[in-house]
Amino acid sequence: MKHHALIVLASLALTLAGTAAAQPAAGVAAAGSSAAGGVAKFEAGKDYQVLVPPQPTVRGGAGKVEVAEVFMYSCPHCAAFEPRLQAWLENAPDYVSFQRVPAIWGAVPELHARAYYTAETLGKTAEIDGPFFDEIHAKHNLLGPGGDAIVDQLAAFFARFGVDDKTFRGTFYSFAVDGKVSRATDLVKRYQVPGTPAIVVNGKYLTNGAMAETYDRWFALLDELVAKEHAGAAH
Repeated sequence: MKHHALIVLASLALTLAGTAAAQPAAGVAAAGSSAAGGVAKFEAGKDYQVLVPPQPTVRGGAGKVEVAEVFMYSCPHCAAFEPRLQAWLENAPDYVSFQRVPAIWGAVPELHARAYYTAETLGKTAEIDGPFFDEIHAKHNLLGPGGDAIVDQLAAFFARFGVDDKTFRGTFYSFAVDGKVSRATDLVKRYQVPGTPAIVVNGKYLTNGAMAETYDRWFALLDELVAKEHAGAAH
């Protein structure tokens, strides 16, 4: 866990540069630039990485551009990013499909990932995401350290949102959630994610705070990449 915490802190500090660890599923294209209908403001290889070959998206969807956040509930950078991300999504084009992919780097993040997919399965993510971050980072209830104790804490947390204990545990340990956790693990490897939070656009472009350097640049970059993908799909 200490090893992954150091990776997260190092790669997500918004004033530092970062590079992705190599993964066998995809390579990184040579530096260059591109933008839909004009001169690019951002450079591949510097502000974002191009995944070669393109990787699977979380859901797909005709006419949609997927913006997937790789995150951990326990990550302080993800908690700080969350309100800014939600503000961007409020004004994002209708063709943007937002998805989350939990990074499963340790025992507690795996249980938190199960909690996320339990909420998703029960249609509770909109209610639970914000309070889950607050529970850890504002109330300092870490929802840990692991094993049965954390599951009991998670069950009590879900009960506040109208999910009874039997429903929670039945979903938490279901084959459906098992499959989603397995797929998340695979996608994070394929996307070559070095730390959280990270954003993957349409399975093709990876960027994070270290590459973007500031929140304003990060969201301007997302605007450019989703517009580029949308324009490409229209041809």
